[in-house]
Amino acid sequence: MKQFIFAVLAGAAIIATGCVKTVSDTNAFAMSWGKDSVAGRYPRSLDQVYQAAVAVIQYNGVMIQEYIPHDNTNATRSVQGRVNDRKVWIRVEAVAPNITQVDVEARSNWGTRDLDLVHELEKQVALQLVR
Repeated sequence: MKQFIFAVLAGAAIIATGCVKTVSDTNAFAMSWGKDSVAGRYPRSLDQVYQAAVAVIQYNGVMIQEYIPHDNTNATRSVQGRVNDRKVWIRVEAVAPNITQVDVEARSNWGTRDLDLVHELEKQVALQLVR
């Protein structure tokens, strides 16, 4: 009987958690709900902001993947990396000819969000653009 109850609770936990879309339009395991990303807009070109995002990921951790979605134009690019044992996704998107938006998202191996790291990386992208 105890094993049955444990199996039911384990099944409910698996169903309650699941995959969510990341800012780079990929899927990732998640156990937390609510706000898990931060956005910032900068008066710079897409290439400048993208290079700043790549530099921030490489400075703080390891870049795993660069991603350019083929269903959009070249106005969107994404980077995936690992920083402080967290999975990090940064999406860079041109919203106007000279305005670019950065979306940053970070999750632990257990699927929980890390908003402190997200805010820190978004600030570092902004500071990288000033240099």
